[in-house]
Amino acid sequence: MELNRLLLLTSFLLHVKEDRASPTRLVCDNRLIQKYIVEAKDMEKRVGQCQALPALRCPAVLPLVDFTFQQWKSKSNETKRREILCDLALLLGAAAGAQGQVSNECGARQLSQLYRHANSFFLLLQTFSWETGHWEPSCSPHSMEQTHIPSIFLTYRQLVQGKLRFFFYDLATVSCKQGQGDSRDPACGAQ
Repeated sequence: MELNRLLLLTSFLLHVKEDRASPTRLVCDNRLIQKYIVEAKDMEKRVGQCQALPALRCPAVLPLVDFTFQQWKSKSNETKRREILCDLALLLGAAAGAQGQVSNECGARQLSQLYRHANSFFLLLQTFSWETGHWEPSCSPHSMEQTHIPSIFLTYRQLVQGKLRFFFYDLATVSCKQGQGDSRDPACGAQ
């Protein structure tokens, strides 16, 4: 597990310029989460362009990732982290299950990319903890079943654009110095 965390951190650090490569920068520079939002939108668009995607024989169980801003602000960062981990665990299961049902090369390639991106966030969030002990997958987030592959990508985009963006913003307000990175309110960032 430690090797996975090291590999994950290395991959995130490779996404930023060498002179900015620090773990604090990952949270403090709002441009990084904006990059992942754009990538999520691009993946969603590309899967929509795949020809003849079949309906899933076994429905994908997807997390319901909507939230109200008031509810979100009232939660601790640890509670937010655990909630996002639960959402990502369901999303990873849905993507893996869908991959096994899709023979279409375009759809399979996009599902594989989504799985890698979601797994990177999953592993990264496991390294952030305000409580002792490791995260246990003992959560039961609200979920829905879907048979349409694009709904997996929609859910991922909504998770990155919503909970993950606000989570990183909350971490930045606690951990980052004034003037370091772009720490504007995420609601004012790119949509």
